[in-house]
Amino acid sequence: MPLPSPVPRPDRRALLRYAVVLAAAVPLAACSAAEDPLAAQARAGNNKNYIAGDGSVEEYAQDSRGEAVRVSGTTYDGDAVDSADWVGQVTVLNFWYAACAPCRVEAPHLAELNAEFADEVRFVGVNVRDEQATAAAFERTFGIDYPSMPDRDGAILLAMTDFVPPQAVPTTLVIDKRGRVAARILGVAEKSTLKTLIADRVAETA
Repeated sequence: MPLPSPVPRPDRRALLRYAVVLAAAVPLAACSAAEDPLAAQARAGNNKNYIAGDGSVEEYAQDSRGEAVRVSGTTYDGDAVDSADWVGQVTVLNFWYAACAPCRVEAPHLAELNAEFADEVRFVGVNVRDEQATAAAFERTFGIDYPSMPDRDGAILLAMTDFVPPQAVPTTLVIDKRGRVAARILGVAEKSTLKTLIADRVAETA
């Protein structure tokens, strides 16, 4: 009569590997509960093709604005842009691209405010994705006549990383007369909110 096969003993090395993996997973799960909302959207993979800001507005006191921003580029029309030329005037810097749904919501507001503050404020767009024809069609649709710089290589976005989270589109910055970021809107720039931020900067002494 054949003897019964011995019951296999657990592989000690396999058990150790499982224990290590389980221990590593616990802190990761705890960290995910406090994950940044922009990072959470990036991980979601829902194919909406943009990461929307949460509509939050931040203003920075004059004594905490730090150094003037350093931005340079070339508009779709071939004109050079240098942030050094912005000193002495309030500037609105808007990051956008044509297929971004929130960008389409805020575009009429930006066009209207550009016209309203034409003598006092400079508006500049930074397009993070589009070729010239696509950007031009968007601008015609929404009546935008201020210039935009293409930034498909991310150079301008990289220069502004302290204020513009990667892939957080749209983002709008209000830059004071000394060239420093004075306010930021993550997500759709509501007209009344942006108007107030601009007017406050215009009223400031340089």
